[in-house]
Amino acid sequence: MSELTAQHPLARYGWDAGFAEDFAPYAAEGLTPGRIVRVDRGRCDLVVPAADGDGDGDGVRTVQADTALVATGDPLRIMCTGDWAAVDLAQGFVRALLPRRTAFVRSTSSKASEGQILAANVDHAVIAVSLAAELDLGRVERFLALAWESGAAPMVVLTKADLVTDPVVLAHLVADTESAAPGAQVLAVSSATGAGVDILAATLAGGTSVLLGQSGAGKSTLANALVGADVQDVQAIRDSDGKGRHTTTTRDMLPLPGGGVLIDTPGLRGVGLWDAEDGLSQTFAEIEALATRCRFHDCAHESEPGCAVLAAVESGELRQRRLDSYRKLLRENTYIVARTDARLRAEIRRDWKRRTAEGREMAARKRGR
Repeated sequence: MSELTAQHPLARYGWDAGFAEDFAPYAAEGLTPGRIVRVDRGRCDLVVPAADGDGDGDGVRTVQADTALVATGDPLRIMCTGDWAAVDLAQGFVRALLPRRTAFVRSTSSKASEGQILAANVDHAVIAVSLAAELDLGRVERFLALAWESGAAPMVVLTKADLVTDPVVLAHLVADTESAAPGAQVLAVSSATGAGVDILAATLAGGTSVLLGQSGAGKSTLANALVGADVQDVQAIRDSDGKGRHTTTTRDMLPLPGGGVLIDTPGLRGVGLWDAEDGLSQTFAEIEALATRCRFHDCAHESEPGCAVLAAVESGELRQRRLDSYRKLLRENTYIVARTDARLRAEIRRDWKRRTAEGREMAARKRGR
């Protein structure tokens, strides 16, 4: 970051030389740079440089602007928290969005197979997992695949660690999570006692982070601990199943005391994959590495001879649970891509017909024909 951009009032919100270069054509038109901190029903809140004698004391102020001029109809181009924008302050409109560096996208639950942007231009994807409930490693892997695919650096934060009173048990839970998250940092924290919060704050300082997880994962409480103030409402979880209600209902950007910003998101009931092939490869890096040693380059790791992946399961090097999760998420990802990719859909249909024909031939042979 150059000295000029480092002194820019939006620097703590992630403004740098790259964004300044992207914004240059809009600066020539007299527009103002701003970062979207909240979107709600056709309008958005943005932080922009403050005018003389205005703002909140740190050189920025929050304004509202209409989003109608950048409505494209493309769900992946709908503006979201974290986007950088060119703002016409005089007219109260967002005129354009700057190119995104990263985007956390999930598939919606609708039959239209649309993607939904949860956050943009994020450096760290913090996946909050509550230790008040049974550890679901499959869900962790699902979040990780989307996080890796987004371009952000993922980390898994095991919240409510104070509820696990046996340090040996806690160590096992961390180790199990690490086995499901190769290449990602895993950290156990407690907002109640403060354990691990300082380490997390230091990791997130200076960048943009998004906080993700299910309802009841303790995201809002953790956000308050990181910000150092009660900026997010907190509600009790149900004792019966450890689940909570949607405390956070919008995606809000919160400045952090050590620098950088945190995007807190509503609890996610469902997290569908969205064209996350690269993310799956990184989430299951050890399986991808083993697959390079299979006899056949197109090995499906089902029953093929010379399959290094199956051999690793047999020897105990690879857990069967990991392979099952890998297969499940690969199938889901292929399906969602096929619903929006005509060529891939045709390839899947041809492969299905070939397998059907082979099955019929085998059945006919068994009947002696």
